Amino acid sequence: MMKYIVSGMFLILFLLAQAACSSATSNDSRAANDQAFLEQNAQRDDVTVTESGLQYRVIEQGSGATPSASDRVRVHYRGKLVDGTEFDSSYRRGQPATFPLQGVIPGFREGIMLMNVGSTYEFVMPPQLGYGNTPPPGSSIYPGAVLIFEITLLEIL
Repeated sequence: MMKYIVSGMFLILFLLAQAACSSATSNDSRAANDQAFLEQNAQRDDVTVTESGLQYRVIEQGSGATPSASDRVRVHYRGKLVDGTEFDSSYRRGQPATFPLQGVIPGFREGIMLMNVGSTYEFVMPPQLGYGNTPPPGSSIYPGAVLIFEITLLEIL
């Protein structure tokens, strides 16, 4: 009987080790894919890269005011991963989002401060400007993910 228990424990440990290796390989693969995407996107003629590494392109240029870091703003946005998985969207919720710029991830704050009211930009954020290695619990964002946001700045409050 003891022999079967020990064998079963080894099998469980083996399966757990396999799952951990598969997850590590999956994370390494995603990180490599995300890095390749960042490098390719930065080469596009319509993309600007800031000193921090934030990449952006202007979809529509507005003519309104530009917010500062201490402002609250109202925006419509869509956030997705490099593979196209949408992880958040004010459009999906059916209403714009309002928040203080000091309360958002660094890339979101930096990006919005580049925009005029009425503008729509696409931002590609390397991990250090997003959630880094600590994504929000329960989200589809993985550690080290590159984030892509399409943001329309509707109003400075």
